[in-house]
Amino acid sequence: MNVAISGTRAIDLPRASIAQLMTRALRLRCPHCGGKGLFASFFQLESHCPSCGLRLERGEADYFVGAYLFNLLAVELILFVCVCGFVFLTWPDPPWNLITYVTGLLMLAGCIGCYPFAKTTWLAVDLAIRPLTPEEMQWHQDGGGVGDRELPHI
Repeated sequence: MNVAISGTRAIDLPRASIAQLMTRALRLRCPHCGGKGLFASFFQLESHCPSCGLRLERGEADYFVGAYLFNLLAVELILFVCVCGFVFLTWPDPPWNLITYVTGLLMLAGCIGCYPFAKTTWLAVDLAIRPLTPEEMQWHQDGGGVGDRELPHI
Protein backbone atom coordinates (compact mmCIF):
# COMPACT_ATOMS: atom_id res chain seq x y z
CA MET A 1 0.00 0.00 0.00
CA ASN A 2 1.33 3.44 -0.92
CA VAL A 3 0.31 6.59 0.93
CA ALA A 4 1.02 10.12 -0.21
CA ILE A 5 0.23 13.28 1.71
CA SER A 6 -1.56 16.02 -0.19
CA GLY A 7 -1.93 19.18 1.84
CA THR A 8 -4.01 17.87 4.74
CA ARG A 9 -5.36 14.71 3.12
CA ALA A 10 -3.64 11.37 2.58
CA ILE A 11 -4.03 9.45 -0.65
CA ASP A 12 -4.26 5.73 0.05
CA LEU A 13 -3.31 3.53 -2.90
CA PRO A 14 -4.10 -0.10 -2.19
CA ARG A 15 -2.68 -2.48 -4.78
CA ALA A 16 -5.43 -4.53 -6.39
CA SER A 17 -4.59 -7.96 -7.74
CA ILE A 18 -4.82 -8.62 -11.47
CA ALA A 19 -7.97 -10.68 -10.84
CA GLN A 20 -9.56 -7.76 -8.96
CA LEU A 21 -8.59 -5.29 -11.70
CA MET A 22 -10.06 -7.49 -14.43
CA THR A 23 -13.23 -8.34 -12.47
CA ARG A 24 -13.91 -4.67 -11.83
CA ALA A 25 -13.24 -3.84 -15.49
CA LEU A 26 -15.58 -6.55 -16.77
CA ARG A 27 -18.28 -5.17 -14.47
CA LEU A 28 -17.71 -1.74 -16.12
CA ARG A 29 -16.38 -0.26 -12.89
CA CYS A 30 -13.20 1.62 -12.16
CA PRO A 31 -10.42 -1.00 -12.11
CA HIS A 32 -8.55 1.03 -9.48
CA CYS A 33 -11.26 1.53 -6.85
CA GLY A 34 -14.30 -0.43 -8.09
CA GLY A 35 -16.43 2.72 -8.26
CA LYS A 36 -19.49 3.00 -10.52
CA GLY A 37 -20.39 5.70 -13.01
CA LEU A 38 -17.46 5.61 -15.44
CA PHE A 39 -19.70 6.05 -18.48
CA ALA A 40 -21.70 9.16 -19.38
CA SER A 41 -23.34 7.05 -22.11
CA PHE A 42 -22.71 3.68 -23.72
CA PHE A 43 -19.93 5.11 -25.89
CA GLN A 44 -18.70 8.04 -23.79
CA LEU A 45 -16.44 7.70 -20.76
CA GLU A 46 -16.38 10.32 -18.06
CA SER A 47 -13.05 12.15 -17.84
CA HIS A 48 -12.41 10.96 -14.24
CA CYS A 49 -13.66 8.18 -11.98
CA PRO A 50 -16.38 9.75 -9.79
CA SER A 51 -15.18 7.72 -6.78
CA CYS A 52 -11.38 8.00 -6.72
CA GLY A 53 -10.67 10.81 -9.21
CA LEU A 54 -8.50 8.72 -11.53
CA ARG A 55 -8.22 10.33 -14.97
CA LEU A 56 -9.44 7.54 -17.22
CA GLU A 57 -6.97 8.36 -19.99
CA ARG A 58 -4.03 8.37 -17.52
CA GLY A 59 -2.46 11.45 -19.06
CA GLU A 60 -1.97 10.40 -22.66
CA ALA A 61 -3.96 11.78 -25.58
CA ASP A 62 -3.93 8.49 -27.52
CA TYR A 63 -4.38 6.33 -24.45
CA PHE A 64 -7.23 4.14 -25.70
CA VAL A 65 -5.55 2.88 -28.88
CA GLY A 66 -4.89 -0.28 -26.83
CA ALA A 67 -8.61 -0.52 -26.06
CA TYR A 68 -9.37 -0.55 -29.77
CA LEU A 69 -6.94 -3.44 -30.16
CA PHE A 70 -8.66 -5.28 -27.29
CA ASN A 71 -12.04 -4.69 -28.93
CA LEU A 72 -10.81 -6.05 -32.25
CA LEU A 73 -9.28 -9.14 -30.61
CA ALA A 74 -12.43 -9.84 -28.58
CA VAL A 75 -14.71 -9.56 -31.61
CA GLU A 76 -12.43 -11.71 -33.77
CA LEU A 77 -12.25 -14.37 -31.05
CA ILE A 78 -16.04 -14.40 -30.64
CA LEU A 79 -16.46 -14.60 -34.41
CA PHE A 80 -13.95 -17.45 -34.72
CA VAL A 81 -15.67 -19.51 -32.02
CA CYS A 82 -19.12 -18.90 -33.51
CA VAL A 83 -18.08 -19.78 -37.06
CA CYS A 84 -16.20 -22.91 -36.00
CA GLY A 85 -19.11 -24.04 -33.84
CA PHE A 86 -21.67 -23.40 -36.60
CA VAL A 87 -19.57 -25.22 -39.22
CA PHE A 88 -19.08 -28.12 -36.79
CA LEU A 89 -22.81 -28.38 -36.09
CA THR A 90 -23.85 -28.23 -39.77
CA TRP A 91 -21.06 -30.38 -41.20
CA PRO A 92 -20.91 -31.91 -43.89
CA ASP A 93 -23.01 -29.28 -45.66
CA PRO A 94 -22.54 -25.88 -43.98
CA PRO A 95 -24.67 -23.03 -45.41
CA TRP A 96 -21.80 -20.74 -46.42
CA ASN A 97 -24.00 -17.85 -47.58
CA LEU A 98 -25.85 -17.81 -44.26
CA ILE A 99 -22.54 -17.99 -42.39
CA THR A 100 -21.20 -15.04 -44.39
CA TYR A 101 -24.16 -12.76 -43.65
CA VAL A 102 -24.65 -13.80 -40.02
CA THR A 103 -20.97 -13.40 -39.19
CA GLY A 104 -20.95 -9.94 -40.75
CA LEU A 105 -23.83 -8.92 -38.50
CA LEU A 106 -22.16 -10.59 -35.50
CA MET A 107 -18.99 -8.63 -36.13
CA LEU A 108 -20.84 -5.32 -36.20
CA ALA A 109 -22.85 -6.19 -33.09
CA GLY A 110 -19.70 -7.42 -31.36
CA CYS A 111 -17.80 -4.22 -32.10
CA ILE A 112 -20.56 -2.19 -30.51
CA GLY A 113 -21.26 -4.57 -27.63
CA CYS A 114 -17.63 -5.08 -26.62
CA TYR A 115 -16.65 -1.40 -26.85
CA PRO A 116 -17.20 -0.29 -23.23
CA PHE A 117 -15.66 -3.51 -21.91
CA ALA A 118 -12.57 -2.95 -24.05
CA LYS A 119 -12.10 0.52 -22.54
CA THR A 120 -12.29 -0.64 -18.92
CA THR A 121 -10.29 -3.80 -19.61
CA TRP A 122 -7.51 -1.78 -21.23
CA LEU A 123 -7.41 0.50 -18.20
CA ALA A 124 -7.16 -2.58 -15.93
CA VAL A 125 -4.30 -4.04 -17.97
CA ASP A 126 -2.50 -0.70 -17.94
CA LEU A 127 -2.90 -0.45 -14.15
CA ALA A 128 -1.49 -3.98 -13.80
CA ILE A 129 1.51 -3.21 -16.03
CA ARG A 130 2.08 0.36 -14.86
CA PRO A 131 0.73 0.63 -11.29
CA LEU A 132 -0.62 3.92 -10.10
CA THR A 133 1.85 5.92 -8.01
CA PRO A 134 0.83 8.36 -5.28
CA GLU A 135 2.30 11.23 -7.37
CA GLU A 136 0.26 10.25 -10.41
CA MET A 137 -2.92 9.86 -8.34
CA GLN A 138 -2.37 13.32 -6.87
CA TRP A 139 -1.96 14.70 -10.41
CA HIS A 140 -5.24 13.02 -11.46
CA GLN A 141 -7.13 14.37 -8.46
CA ASP A 142 -5.72 17.87 -8.91
CA GLY A 143 -7.12 17.89 -12.46
CA GLY A 144 -3.80 18.00 -14.32
CA GLY A 145 -4.33 18.19 -18.04
CA VAL A 146 -2.93 15.94 -20.72
CA GLY A 147 0.48 17.32 -21.62
CA ASP A 148 0.93 19.25 -18.33
CA ARG A 149 3.86 17.09 -17.36
CA GLU A 150 5.34 13.74 -18.11
CA LEU A 151 3.88 11.10 -15.83
CA PRO A 152 6.17 8.68 -14.00
CA HIS A 153 6.61 5.43 -15.88
CA ILE A 154 8.08 2.14 -14.82
